[in-house]
Amino acid sequence: MAKKDKVILVTGANRGIGLNILQRLDLDGYTVIGTSRSDDGANLISQQIKNSDGKGLKMDVTDQESINLAINRIQEGYGTIYGLVNNAGITEDNLLMRMSDEQWLSVIETNLTSLYRVTKSLVKDMMKARQGRIINVGSIVGVMGNAGQSNYSASKSGLLGFTKSLARELSSRNINVNSISPGFIDTDMTKALSDEQIDNLTKNIPLGRIAESSEVSSVVSFLLSEDSSYITGENINVNGGIYM
Repeated sequence: MAKKDKVILVTGANRGIGLNILQRLDLDGYTVIGTSRSDDGANLISQQIKNSDGKGLKMDVTDQESINLAINRIQEGYGTIYGLVNNAGITEDNLLMRMSDEQWLSVIETNLTSLYRVTKSLVKDMMKARQGRIINVGSIVGVMGNAGQSNYSASKSGLLGFTKSLARELSSRNINVNSISPGFIDTDMTKALSDEQIDNLTKNIPLGRIAESSEVSSVVSFLLSEDSSYITGENINVNGGIYM
């Protein structure tokens, strides 16, 4: 199957790592569909797609009705989705003693329960097609923890268990399931940090710098390619060696 015939869905694709993943997969020649919670975000995504008839769609990963509507539109317009990149996520940082129920639940709902909702909505058709790739974007915080991020860390640790369990369930249908755990990435969030804060971050990273978004999207590209056909249930750390 040619890359242009492989439809890839990327959630949370309107900014940061998700947008870079979308741009890389479009450059690779896939038909890429990106989602955002807002119409403005979906329009921005559509403008970024240059090499296929893919587009941006509004989809709220915490709302099953919104997920169903978006996926139905994709399947009607493009057919079976070959690849899913679960990237959508939020942070609501606070020390546990000060964390509200809303901060805990919103992060778990967006970062972890969304994996269940979106993936379950696609996996039946992938199984019928007997092929597919699922890539879950985690975080270094999910493997090493971080003070003030117990909710975010729990959601990303849960993502790792979800990935490995699903890989075992789907391997007989030629569907590979993997995850990526990025470290500190050059995004809008890190651009807002002072030079001193950046120095404090990088002094503990063996490679001595934060990563470019492209260094994450290139791993996604690899995991979607035939070069990774014998890799499933794996988590790839992209963190410059800060956690080994």
